[in-house]
Amino acid sequence: MSEPRQAPLGAGPAGPPVVDIRSTARAQMQQNAADRVFARCAWRLLPFLGLLYLANYLDRFNAGFAALTMNRDLGFSASVFGFGGGILFAGYLLFQIPANAVLLRLGTRRWMFCILTVWGLISAATGFIHNASEFYILRFLLGLAEAGLFPGIMFYLGLWFPKQYRVRFSAMFVCAIPLSGVVGGPVSAAILATNGLAWLHGWQLLFLLEGLPATLLGVLVLKFLPDDPNTASWLSSDERDMIRSRLMSEARVEQQPLGEAFRDAKIIVVSLAAFAAGSALYATGLWLPQIVNAMGFSITGTGMVVALVYAVAMVIIVGWGYSCDRSGERIRHVASAWLFAAVGFALASIAQSNAVALAGLVLAAGFIPAAIAPLFTLPASFLRGPAEAGGISAINTIVSLGGFVGPYIIGVLKDRSGNYSSGMALLAAELVIASAMVLVLAHGIGRMQAIPAAGTASTDV
Repeated sequence: MSEPRQAPLGAGPAGPPVVDIRSTARAQMQQNAADRVFARCAWRLLPFLGLLYLANYLDRFNAGFAALTMNRDLGFSASVFGFGGGILFAGYLLFQIPANAVLLRLGTRRWMFCILTVWGLISAATGFIHNASEFYILRFLLGLAEAGLFPGIMFYLGLWFPKQYRVRFSAMFVCAIPLSGVVGGPVSAAILATNGLAWLHGWQLLFLLEGLPATLLGVLVLKFLPDDPNTASWLSSDERDMIRSRLMSEARVEQQPLGEAFRDAKIIVVSLAAFAAGSALYATGLWLPQIVNAMGFSITGTGMVVALVYAVAMVIIVGWGYSCDRSGERIRHVASAWLFAAVGFALASIAQSNAVALAGLVLAAGFIPAAIAPLFTLPASFLRGPAEAGGISAINTIVSLGGFVGPYIIGVLKDRSGNYSSGMALLAAELVIASAMVLVLAHGIGRMQAIPAAGTASTDV
């Protein structure tokens, strides 16, 4: 009987899986190459797109600084100003769907040029209002003009980056919110101090000088942003092919129809909870300068304090985003951020000293936007394709509705009580309820995921 043939070195159960090692190494090399290409695209595109979003928030909330002198000059009550501040989001809500239709027809680059040019002119024109009706009309039109920017940027990113990279880069846009306060606080205060220059009030110059740069950015969009990877001169043909291949492979993933988003109970719960986030986010952005000014700070001091609040808020946002990415968890990061913000509003509403009140405002200003990135990535945890897009749209719609209601309610409560404490207490209560809603949702998802494999947990939510 012949001896059994000895297996070749490296073969059989005892040998290392040579083929698997090679394929894994090849896959890792491809992933590293993709990371380098997408990082290069990010450095080329994201700083400029972030600048557009910063200008968006600066023009959206500079009315909060203008109100420090405008309300007195024009005789606006807090309710009038709050309604004017919030009505922007009525226009924003109304034009979101038409804006997306125009986007698909014109293309992102030309559509963003139109958006920036129009909103810059409208914002600058606010410097020439004489009464509340004109204020309402221009703020409503500003909302119409701005409605297409965020969807346009999201659509544009979808032409360049697979989903895994878009989630990672969304934090850069969120940072534009506090950065607009860091930049806008001192600048707006300095402009207000030029009262009488060129025979204009300081608040008139504020709208003019902060509105018109948006039109310049619109021109720069045409110059600096390529339509898509195919028209980017700084990409090689191999890099374009790689981007196209990654996007096509992602598109082949199982899709769900749009209607499933609006029948999904999880999306309904998250959208309803997002109302509180919209109320708090936009009420804070619009009213923070006046809240700080009411503490006894001068206009210049108000600008510096607001900038400091938002500078600390940026640290919170970056740290919270890092924690969210490292853990892979989403829902509890949203709920916890809202709870921290609620604590901040509660502290600010009952504080007997400016130091405690400002500490509370830092918590609120930091943790409200810190929840935005994980909030808008939640639909990807349980929806795919058109249904995911529908879920994001549903959340964004309710956030915008909160943006209309929140600033107005703060103004009404300010007129009735004479201070901002009741308004901040209301925002705190809303955020506590919203946090409880998403925590219940997290518990329900955890129970459903435990059914097929007890003891396992998903890192998607």
